[in-house]
Formats: sequence, structure tokens, C-alpha cells
Amino acid sequence: MSEPLPTPITGSLRDGVHYYPVRVFYEDTDLTGVVYHANYLRWFERARSDLLDVLGVDQRAAMEAGEGHYAISDLSIRYAAPARLSDAVLVETRSNRIARSFVEMNQRATRDGDLLAEMDIRVAFVSPEGRPRRQPESWLAAFDTLSPLT
Repeated sequence: MSEPLPTPITGSLRDGVHYYPVRVFYEDTDLTGVVYHANYLRWFERARSDLLDVLGVDQRAAMEAGEGHYAISDLSIRYAAPARLSDAVLVETRSNRIARSFVEMNQRATRDGDLLAEMDIRVAFVSPEGRPRRQPESWLAAFDTLSPLT
């Protein structure tokens, strides 16, 4: 193949909010033709991983160096309306609170501006042994670029 392959989908950071596009595929839906509830968690996870990439946070390097990694310590999700096959969904991620050992975020899945699902999540930074640990300073600084939920 002489032409380069398209760049994988990635999100963008605008005015302190991370936006990540998702398209609903057949595999995302259940028997009734709507998105299966657990798939919103997958989309939110992908958006958070993409956000870290956009911010320049290298999770893999931190794990390989034995510094630690993020682990979910709390989440709450609310479903407002169903997404359906072929819908274009936008996941928005904002910070609620940035602390030395954790980050709290709000994530919203919308379609044409209408809320589909919303999640509040806390991810703790933990050592390889699973104990809470201070995040690297560069990571804390990167998260400061996010806008808090208003």
C-alpha cells in the first residue's frame, strides 16, 4: 500500500475540556438495539486514556519504571437517554478535583448536545503494590490545564 493509513481517532483538548468522539457500532448494542449500559464505561475509559496521551502523561513508562499507576477508587454513573446504532457520541471530560494522590473527574456522553450518560469518577495513583502514592509532579501540572466542572 503506497498511501499512508489514516491516523487513529484521538480526542482534543479545548478550553480545558477533553472531547473524545465515539461512533456506536453493532457490537455496542444489546438485543433492543440500544447501547448496552456497560459500554459507556468502556467509552469513558478510552476517553480518559486518550486524555492522558493528549496531556503527555506516559502511564506505560511510569508502570515500567515502578512508579505506579491509576486505579479506580470510586465511580457513580447516571443514564439519561439511550444511544443507538450509528449514533455519533461525544465524551467530554472535566476535572472536579486534583489532589496529590488522586484525580476526580466528570465525564458526559452526549449526542447532538443531549445528555446520554454522566459519570463522576475518582482515580487514585497507587504504587505497584497497590498503596496510595503521590502522583508525579509533571502529571499534577498537566491536570492543571483542565477546567473544573461548572
